[in-house]
Amino acid sequence: MPLLLFDLDNTLLPRDAAFRAWAQDFLSERDLPPGDVEWFVTLDGGGYVPRSTVLSAVRRRYGLDISSDDLLAHYRRGINSHIHCPSRHIDALRAARAAGWTLGIVSNGGTGPQLEKIRRTGLGPLVDGWVISEEASCVKPDPLIFEIAAQRCGIAPTGDWATHTWMVGDHAPADIAGAELAGLRSVWLHHGRPWAESGYRPTLKAAGLPEAVGQVLAARNAPSPRPGIRAGGPAWRRAGAAQARTASVTAGVTAGVTAGMTAGVTAGVTALVGARSGVRSAVAAPDGPYAPVPVNVGTVGALGSGTGSAVRNRSGELAIAEEHTGTSTGAVTSSAEPSAVEPPTARHAAAGGPARTRFAVALKVEPAAAAQ
Repeated sequence: MPLLLFDLDNTLLPRDAAFRAWAQDFLSERDLPPGDVEWFVTLDGGGYVPRSTVLSAVRRRYGLDISSDDLLAHYRRGINSHIHCPSRHIDALRAARAAGWTLGIVSNGGTGPQLEKIRRTGLGPLVDGWVISEEASCVKPDPLIFEIAAQRCGIAPTGDWATHTWMVGDHAPADIAGAELAGLRSVWLHHGRPWAESGYRPTLKAAGLPEAVGQVLAARNAPSPRPGIRAGGPAWRRAGAAQARTASVTAGVTAGVTAGMTAGVTAGVTALVGARSGVRSAVAAPDGPYAPVPVNVGTVGALGSGTGSAVRNRSGELAIAEEHTGTSTGAVTSSAEPSAVEPPTARHAAAGGPARTRFAVALKVEPAAAAQ
């Protein structure tokens, strides 16, 4: 089964834009010079500078009487409040899925913050699986993390699996070097930057995610629709013949690469799903193992019951953000952190998968601001 893997920050999600927005809020809240936002951005280094280094420098620069933990909590709440997944990226993911690709996320970073981004932006139902370096104890460019991603997406990393897998990412040392070490083809999102590495190169380059997906779908060995989609649920059957759907999506995405990426991808997806009333934010998925879990779920099977948000890995594992609600006159914020590690299911253990992690969302009630 062909597999398309994505980095999270600055690939699927505009992380740097969210950081800039947080920095602007931080300066405004404390009546500090708004021009200092460029100092923040330079210090941040695209997220690759340790948060302890960044926030310690901020405290010293402004003489802040705030603990490191409180400042870190402020940062995490702030950046996640600004994170979003652009609609053109969602369209591209839907087009790739409709064209027969299995989709996954491979992210370096802390499990809690990265899972919170996936949950907040609604990416969970759009992909088949994910892996985050902290919970996997494995960091890109280690080839193992790509194998774990494949396994969690329901694809055994054996035989010629790598020849049917692509990796899309913006960070050359992690995403592109990792893909090369794992034997995968890759697309580098250059974001206007020149390629600076001499020891390895991406298979393709793209200015943004929609173009990258369009290039992959237009590749000679792009897959035909997977059987699960041909025999999908009623919403998919109403869309027309499988071959017509695939041709429409591929043509739409390819056209988007050359004459307006967003319009091309949207046209392809529109032709696929047809004119439907009451369309939900996520395109209806086929029945069976490819069916995504809704963003908000009630009963979650083996992991128990409750109202919360879940991200499903096709290996059968769930990472749950348990939400507890209450009333308050102040602002309620949340942060997802691992609260318990459960043993793997028999099916997952047999495949060598790690234990699943349950994430509890701790709600912090802050006093309401006094009326001005």
